Amino acid sequence: MATERGKIEDFGHVSRTVGTVFRYLLLAATLFGIVALTVLLIYVANDAIQPLTADPGWHLTFLLTLVLPTLAVGAYLFRTDPASFRFGGAVVGTLAVSTMFAGGVAMLFVDIVEPITWFAYVFALCLAFVGVVGIERLDRRLPFLARFVAAGAAVLLSVLFVPGLVTSLPVYPSDGVLLTLSVGTPIALVVGRYAAVDDGRRRRLAAVGVALAAVGLGAFVGALVGVTPVPATVVLAVAIVPTGGYAVGHVRRFPERRAGLGFAAVILGGTVVGAVAVDALGFAGPQSWVDWGFLTSAHSGTAADAGLYPAIGGSILLMVTVAALSFPLGVGAAVYLEEYAPDNRLTRFIDVNISNLAGVPSVVYGLLGLGVFVTYLGQPTGTVLIGGATLALLILPIVIISAREALRSVPDSMRQASYGMGATRWQTIKNVVLPRAFPGILTGTILALGRAIGETAPLIMIGAPNVLFSLPTELSSKVSAMPLQVYAWASLFASDPFYQAAVPAGVVVLLVVLLSMNSIAIVLRNKYQSDR
Repeated sequence: MATERGKIEDFGHVSRTVGTVFRYLLLAATLFGIVALTVLLIYVANDAIQPLTADPGWHLTFLLTLVLPTLAVGAYLFRTDPASFRFGGAVVGTLAVSTMFAGGVAMLFVDIVEPITWFAYVFALCLAFVGVVGIERLDRRLPFLARFVAAGAAVLLSVLFVPGLVTSLPVYPSDGVLLTLSVGTPIALVVGRYAAVDDGRRRRLAAVGVALAAVGLGAFVGALVGVTPVPATVVLAVAIVPTGGYAVGHVRRFPERRAGLGFAAVILGGTVVGAVAVDALGFAGPQSWVDWGFLTSAHSGTAADAGLYPAIGGSILLMVTVAALSFPLGVGAAVYLEEYAPDNRLTRFIDVNISNLAGVPSVVYGLLGLGVFVTYLGQPTGTVLIGGATLALLILPIVIISAREALRSVPDSMRQASYGMGATRWQTIKNVVLPRAFPGILTGTILALGRAIGETAPLIMIGAPNVLFSLPTELSSKVSAMPLQVYAWASLFASDPFYQAAVPAGVVVLLVVLLSMNSIAIVLRNKYQSDR
């Protein structure tokens, strides 16, 4: 446009000045929100971690061993090799986030599910999978109905009878070996295949064997550092081995990014050297409320002894239940509405209602769970199953909407090409559409779970207890959660010690979990967009 103001047909008056002002207003509002949120987070983190209570020598030691080397190497790589800088940061971030989730998985095997029980069900599912594959090999000899019935019978018989037979054995391997076989094997398969890149079959098998052997060393490595075999094996399987496999595979694919490993080594090495140095020199660190005792202790009437352990375990069990209920229902509904349902008044009515349900306040879903599951079905209040089902109803519309958007992002030309090769609609969806849309579906599901893990109102409405002193051990057990525990500290135990110690510490832990889940979703989204 050559003039300051012009009149374009069908668009009315267009003003460049108004557009500029509007843009800067949006920028100012965004910056104000970011600054306000940052100040709030710093205020809460300062109360929880109290960094100024550390000795000056502690700060100086980590400044020399961690902060300055990281800034120097990071600035150099950022200017000369941004790809290596991002790779090094991704390695450190992957290790940090996976270690946190490894702690949650270890909690399950230490206090909730015995390793032999877990191994029994994994073994049963493997037998069921083998049976189903064997039945599918007979597709030309048996009709569809016979194969369907046989496959269902194989799954039911395996799940119902095999676990009992395995757990009744008089002798079985140690917990570390059981977790290595049941948890480490699938992870080693993925890590080995990624690390081996395009090598031959023998080298891939060798890489898988190396990864599995590394997981199996958990019992020995744990004994050296004073950790029991179960958490040591889980941390190796969920955090260290996958991070190492990612680093090796990425460097083999992009050899020019090896400098990123040096950046990661500077961060990790500086942390270890700094920790050893302050311990040797006797410098006291921050008097943080977020410490090992806070994460592994139960609730107490005094703020100094209060812990978040039962609430963390309850949140993990709730999220597992929510994912198990909402993911198949949400994805199934999205596939039907997007790929099978006709475009008529009924489907349009359903679309509008799903969009409206995504914006309904969470307390309404709490009332729905109370009315349906507790009052109508007569189930006990505040259990893992009822809490998970209520939160699953809360995020189900979000999962459906995100899954539909992911399915829509698949080009229609890919469907037509599949049909042109003689594939049926189901074969096209299974082999073409779903694999292409899966990263987007997974991203939306993780973001929805991030909303569910921070909800308090639905759990209050279904009668979940504010305070528990032990972890739930089954689906019918009473359950608490991290936001519910923080709410109890801020209301039922309202006092200055709780406001200044336990509440900020609980908020920091909850925010770390939320940010970690969102970071996984962001990484998946970026990778999906870069692959398109």
